[in-house]
Amino acid sequence: MEEFVNLPKTKRGQKTLDNIVRAAEELFFEKGYHATSIIDITNEANIALGTFYIYFKDKYSLYKFLLLSYSHDIRKAIALDIKPSHTRFEAEKIGLKAFLVYIRDHKHVYNIIWESLYIDKTLFIEYYEDFAGRYATGLVKAQEKGEVVDVDTTILSYFLMGVSNFIGLKYVMFDEDKDDNLDEVVEKVMDILEAGMFLNKKSKN
Repeated sequence: MEEFVNLPKTKRGQKTLDNIVRAAEELFFEKGYHATSIIDITNEANIALGTFYIYFKDKYSLYKFLLLSYSHDIRKAIALDIKPSHTRFEAEKIGLKAFLVYIRDHKHVYNIIWESLYIDKTLFIEYYEDFAGRYATGLVKAQEKGEVVDVDTTILSYFLMGVSNFIGLKYVMFDEDKDDNLDEVVEKVMDILEAGMFLNKKSKN
């Protein structure tokens, strides 16, 4: 992460960096990456233009810093919540809830992450490949304990990430004006994962 940002060594510097990041998040969310200029960001952060370059080389570096920060923050939020869990099933259930809560509290994250597909496709790929790789590592361990079926963990990691992403879109982003019970949503998702979706699983000869 240090290759994209010059991390401050003082509390004052950290406050300035935080203001830049906050301003960028708000503007990227409202206007999009391409429609936001560095001058827009510095005006929103109430700092001089030159101050921006103390921390970031360019707008792209700031954007990549945001992506890496989101990936770290989401994983951290999930890891803290699932720490007390005893089984992979419990971890998936708690982790899904943690993800939904994080997204509910940081709705701009969806827009900023997914916009990377149109800014630099490599960023989009790297973001999800890294996330899936870490996810798959945990699934392999669960397989070794006999808690998860013997399937391709890369496919499984993307499958579960897809579930989380689109459940989040529906119940946090699309239905943001509704008071959906996230616990109830999570329970229904886990019921489907546990039972499977097909009634006649055995092929008929």
